[in-house]
Amino acid sequence: MTDLHPVRRALLSVSDKTGLLDLGKALADRGVELLSTGGTAKALRDAGLTVKDVSEVTGFPEMMDGRVKTLHPMVHGGLLALRDNDTHVSAMTEHGIGAIDLLVVNLYPFEAALARGADYDEMIENIDIGGPAMIRAASKNHLFVNVVTDVEDYDALLGELDANDGQTSYAFRQRLSQIAYARTAAYDAAVSTWMAGAIAEPTPRRRAFAGELKQTLRYGENSHQQAAFYTDGSNRPGVATAVQLQGKELSYNNINDTDAAFELVAEFDPAESAAVAIIKHANPCGVAKGATLAEAYQKAFDCDRTSAFGGIVALNQPLDADTAAKIVEIFTEVVIAPGASDEAKEIFAAKKNLRLLLTDGLPDARAPLTAYKQVAGGLLVQDKDVGYVGMEDLKVVTEKAPTEEQMQDLLFAWKVAKHVKSNAIVYVKDNATVGVGAGQMSRLDSANVAAAKAGRMAAELGLEESLAKGCAVASDAFFPFADGLLEAAAAGGTCVIQPGGSMRDDEVIKAANDAGLAMVFTGMRHFRH
Repeated sequence: MTDLHPVRRALLSVSDKTGLLDLGKALADRGVELLSTGGTAKALRDAGLTVKDVSEVTGFPEMMDGRVKTLHPMVHGGLLALRDNDTHVSAMTEHGIGAIDLLVVNLYPFEAALARGADYDEMIENIDIGGPAMIRAASKNHLFVNVVTDVEDYDALLGELDANDGQTSYAFRQRLSQIAYARTAAYDAAVSTWMAGAIAEPTPRRRAFAGELKQTLRYGENSHQQAAFYTDGSNRPGVATAVQLQGKELSYNNINDTDAAFELVAEFDPAESAAVAIIKHANPCGVAKGATLAEAYQKAFDCDRTSAFGGIVALNQPLDADTAAKIVEIFTEVVIAPGASDEAKEIFAAKKNLRLLLTDGLPDARAPLTAYKQVAGGLLVQDKDVGYVGMEDLKVVTEKAPTEEQMQDLLFAWKVAKHVKSNAIVYVKDNATVGVGAGQMSRLDSANVAAAKAGRMAAELGLEESLAKGCAVASDAFFPFADGLLEAAAAGGTCVIQPGGSMRDDEVIKAANDAGLAMVFTGMRHFRH
């Protein structure tokens, strides 16, 4: 067996016609015979190329609205035949089956139909049958056959042909085969996942997951770990779909933190107020609302100026010049926003290493999504936490009820706590975090950490009282004992929002009453591990 094999005959059948005419002409110029189907054949013929319809090869017309056209031995025999196997060659000769050396197929646009919300019947009609069958046949026979499923590989194919005098190497065909199998796997994953949702099957017996490479990363969380970034095709506004205007390539940690920041800031309606979230190591170090973005940024920054250095900044409104000028006063890794003014872009241009990502929209914080986490030997799958609590959902459990102003701060703190690693305690005053305790092994420790941060920042700002004086307190899960609650009260907390549900709720409520606190229960927790 020789490593190189010539390409003499090609079958082209594509839904996405991007680059088709250039590819067809390039193949024809290299003496390759072109076979094709339906709209692909028409497009090539209209461009002046000589094309043979597959129906001429099979002796059968396309039928059943195009459902049946390539499922025939004249096609699959040409793709699957082993050219160095005498039995296969004899069968080809006996039945007049011509070898197909190159298959160029991209599939019915199922994912596009899904993205635009097509109904059930339309989705079914966008499930390709002949395409995947041909791709799998050609991929299996990569010893002799080339299969191209992505437009971005057209140039690589032509380059390979030029480098090898109209032939391709075995290594090249292997790479194409791997890409093709991944494509059909991703396609089947999209179909099976959609169908599970369509028939309301929450835990299908088998789940398929797929992604498309967006970026090969320099390394992962640490320099000794390999990493890559894949998109899932959902088109959810965020780091995966954003346009990067400037700055260095994003790292693994940048991507993770930027996602956390933007998902948090999306909790706040931009039509109601500007909001800014500053994230460090996937935890918020400052979150605030304001009349302007610049005001919101300053309030968020003043929560924890130390941690904000080298952080990720997310905005719920387009970046303006005033806010841009404040952000560039310190070192910031990434800024992500729905848009940016020309003046803001000019200010950022002077900081060439500062990454600016624009998303042209905010993600829907309440849209249902599926979240995955790998464990040894398997995957944990759950609904993304899109739980929402409004004023009407709160239950006052203490003798004292929160004031209207306190209630606003409590709801703000609750939204932030949802995005803080557990155990989470969040102190909020005037629609801005003033202390965040994250990821501690006890709720008491988290309350202590949040209090320490509030006290340290007060000293840095030259204030006599802790920033937490008079604050609202949010706990992502219930207080199992009164100690964490009392620690928050000692730090300056005056009102508390928590899920409730502890065996010691009565003790905790009594402690709140004795301390003169107002407390509300949500009936919902927000663990984030």
